[in-house]
Amino acid sequence: MADFIWFLLVVVTLAVASYQRTSLVTAVAMGAGVMVLGTFFGDIGLLGWVVYLALTLPFTLSNIRQQHISTKLLAFYRKVMPEMSSTEQEAIDAGTVWWDGDIFSGKPDWDKLHRIPKGRLTAEEQAFLDGPCEEVCSMVDEWQINHKDADLPPEIWQFLKDHKFFAMIIKKEYGGLDFSAFAQSRVLQKLAGVSAVLSSTVGVPNSLGPGELLQHYGTKEQQDHYLPRLAAGDEIPCFALTGPEAGSDAGAIPDVGIVCKGEFNGEEVLGMRLTFSKRYITLAPVATVIGLAFKLKDPDGLLGDNADPGITCALIPRDTKGLEIGRRHFPLNTPFQNGPVKGNDIFVPIDYIIGGPSMAGRGWRMLMECLSVGRCITLPSSAAGGAKSVSLATGAYARIRRQFRMPVGHMEGVEEMLARIGGNAYLMDGVTRFSTVGVDLGEKPSVISAICKYHLTEKMRQVMDDSMDVHGGKGVMLGPNNYLGRGYQGVPISITVEGANILTRNMMIFGQGAMRCHPFVLKELQAAAIEDKKDALVAFDKAVFGHIGFAVANTVRSIWFSLTNGAFSSAPFTDETARYYKLMQGYSANLALLTDVSMGVLGGDLKRRERLSARLGDILSGIYMGSTTLKRFDEDGRLKEDLPLLHWAMQNTLHDIETAIEDFLANFPNRAIAVALRVMVLPVGRRVGKPSDKTEHAIAKMLQTPSSARSRLGYGQYLSREDGSLFGDLEQTLDDVLLSEPVFDRICKHKKAKLPFTRLDVLADEALAEGIIDKAEAELLHKTEAGRLRTINVDDFDHEELVAKINSTSAAKKRSGKAA
Repeated sequence: MADFIWFLLVVVTLAVASYQRTSLVTAVAMGAGVMVLGTFFGDIGLLGWVVYLALTLPFTLSNIRQQHISTKLLAFYRKVMPEMSSTEQEAIDAGTVWWDGDIFSGKPDWDKLHRIPKGRLTAEEQAFLDGPCEEVCSMVDEWQINHKDADLPPEIWQFLKDHKFFAMIIKKEYGGLDFSAFAQSRVLQKLAGVSAVLSSTVGVPNSLGPGELLQHYGTKEQQDHYLPRLAAGDEIPCFALTGPEAGSDAGAIPDVGIVCKGEFNGEEVLGMRLTFSKRYITLAPVATVIGLAFKLKDPDGLLGDNADPGITCALIPRDTKGLEIGRRHFPLNTPFQNGPVKGNDIFVPIDYIIGGPSMAGRGWRMLMECLSVGRCITLPSSAAGGAKSVSLATGAYARIRRQFRMPVGHMEGVEEMLARIGGNAYLMDGVTRFSTVGVDLGEKPSVISAICKYHLTEKMRQVMDDSMDVHGGKGVMLGPNNYLGRGYQGVPISITVEGANILTRNMMIFGQGAMRCHPFVLKELQAAAIEDKKDALVAFDKAVFGHIGFAVANTVRSIWFSLTNGAFSSAPFTDETARYYKLMQGYSANLALLTDVSMGVLGGDLKRRERLSARLGDILSGIYMGSTTLKRFDEDGRLKEDLPLLHWAMQNTLHDIETAIEDFLANFPNRAIAVALRVMVLPVGRRVGKPSDKTEHAIAKMLQTPSSARSRLGYGQYLSREDGSLFGDLEQTLDDVLLSEPVFDRICKHKKAKLPFTRLDVLADEALAEGIIDKAEAELLHKTEAGRLRTINVDDFDHEELVAKINSTSAAKKRSGKAA
């Protein structure tokens, strides 16, 4: 019995050392220390020492370990290592690892999280938001843009050029604004709250496009020629990547360029003959310079020894002979400029390659690095901005609109939807804040950008669905006063572009995350690829035993987390947020454990098990979004009145994490291992339930009542109360309704009747005549009734106007069919 106790003490010592992530030598030494104590004060004898040393020394002594263990592991690893295409390799190599690396570590450093600076606007950036950005929002007439013109009016196009909206990313030395990523996000949020056409038009040139690529990779001549013209609006850029045969799988593009000599401007020059067919290209119909991605081939070796350099990016002027451009797509009634670009055997100089001939074949790496930045900003910011505006509008509408003699927002079913809208908007803004700060710190976060793109566009879909349910007919009937319908129609656009969400969730988030963010997987892959046997063995030995130690540590941490329910995990604060930090630390260890077990058991097959991969990605994403939400709460001053939003966002996120864990374990193919994992990870089931009715009631009330918390939720959005501002009119009507209710109640009390909150103008005249209210109160009721009717009424049209629109559309379809 005494021997067993000492053996147990040795095991516990090794477990503690593993939990603390000590080195293998230190852990073995600590275990040996307990063995010494057991020798002097217990019954550990020679046999015990022989067993202990036999189990530990082969792993501790590097020469023995490499010769007898690592050599065999390396041979096995090379057999089961999944094949990786060159495009996959470049995607993994591109970008940087930031907070996502901490999440994969199994032990996030919360102090590091809170040391990351808060995003701040410069005086110039704030002035731009308060000035030109506010002004262009006031110029927008959504009905005119979407229903009548199918385009921004000329005066808005010119305003955007004059105020350099297309040059937010271009450096000042070329005439651009050189705004931070955080500022770009704030601008796009504001624009998206007003018009998807406007935000898309501004967002694309400041995301993946010629401007971004030129600044990072262009030759001096290309930069000096194009960047000042792009900054001034003399050039409108687009970037043509996707096509009929290559959408989400952009690496499979069939478009080709053949290096050859040809005539250009009367001279024989080295160039390329390009044949391509692209579609879904935003701004293509109005672009003056087209960024083009294609596969370059050099069969005659005119550039060097490589006959197949690969994906290359070039700039093609609009007036290039043979370039077909000008027709338009019509993306779900959201008529931002978007269309196809084609060319057949077009000859252009070799200097059209971005960065010149030396950058031939390096296009995919260029795209991956720049896309990781743009995906953090454009679509996530547009989604967050739309959600913020919609949350305030839906709250106001729910308070103004009445049924059964009560505001519809007081009904519990509506409260549930308002809470989802508000809670998601709060989280989404926190994600964009934090992620864009990372970009400003120099990160190119490919994994984080995929998380942002997928989850925020999906959450925007839920926000719009819930908002449409609350608005009912008001959201369904299109017209000049419908501020919701076009946004609802256009939601699937952001779901499908920049990598379809199905692909992003099932392949990219965890696929890249496991390779880039795991502290050892990429090192093992790189070591296994080393040709020199000795160097490969040394590197692989270091990586694989680091990985083994990492896996053991996370196993111990997961078991300890389950046994203690996270009670002893660390948290930077002792208030009611502490529990969230502790839970996420445990989930981080769970993620690392599940990842290592999956890769160990399934090997290369994990790449094809997309649903398992997606669920691991959901855990990673949930921890990331939870981290940004806690960071946002701290940056806002840890205000008590914001707690309902924080609690909803965190509890919903943690519940989703546990759902992903449960679904992963339920579908893991090796059932014995799945059962063992469940015992280590979720032995007693869920720890976190969905947000309570009480929390959701508090959020619903917040959205329907002007307050500082509500203002923070919608901060930065276009809410001007000038004529023509639909959101501003809602805000004013909400204020008027709340001011009118005490007056209305007094009238009801005087008349001893429960009157409906309708025809307030008539009621005001009666009450004024009876001396119940004064003139100012009567004017308030008149104003409130006018606003109330504007809010609840919907547009209608002459039959001829709708028929003309339908006939025009039908004719266009016929013309399109004939052209095809």
